[in-house]
Amino acid sequence: MADFVKPPDLAKNLTNCGPEYHRQRLIHILQMAYSGELAAALAYAGHWRAAWKQTERQDIHRIEMDEWHHRAGLLKMLHDLGAKPVLWRDLMMRSLGSVIFLACFVSGWYMPMYFAGRLEQANIQEYEDAAYHASNLGLEQYAAIFKVYAQKEVEHEQYFFNLIAKHWLTPIMKSIFHYGPNRP
Repeated sequence: MADFVKPPDLAKNLTNCGPEYHRQRLIHILQMAYSGELAAALAYAGHWRAAWKQTERQDIHRIEMDEWHHRAGLLKMLHDLGAKPVLWRDLMMRSLGSVIFLACFVSGWYMPMYFAGRLEQANIQEYEDAAYHASNLGLEQYAAIFKVYAQKEVEHEQYFFNLIAKHWLTPIMKSIFHYGPNRP
């Protein structure tokens, strides 16, 4: 079983946010992001295969490749920090990604587009948090990589939002999930 680094309780560490705190937080984020990228890549593999328009297929396939690239980079960082992925989390995310892969073929066009944008938004914050903790550890090369990853996730989110911005379901989904693009 992989070593899981449970993050310390923030409230208990407000006065003691030293290097060990930032190291533990960074490793935790890396472990979660590493598994999350697996689910995303698998979901996008189904998403682009289920898309009808050739341009969408190509764009979403490129996004899938970005997710695999991020995952490889995250694994290297984990190894550099002497940590490992969390096996149970990877298995759980592989299952989730596989279910989403299949759901893309039966859920229609809109739902995969909407939730892909939502997923990307969460990834942006995750990478910004990782950059913060890396900077506090003096790992500026990692912080720079996380900023690139976050920017790539912004581009992914914007891509999906541009596709759904004028769709009739968007205002309904936004009212339910409190998330979505504004109409132009």
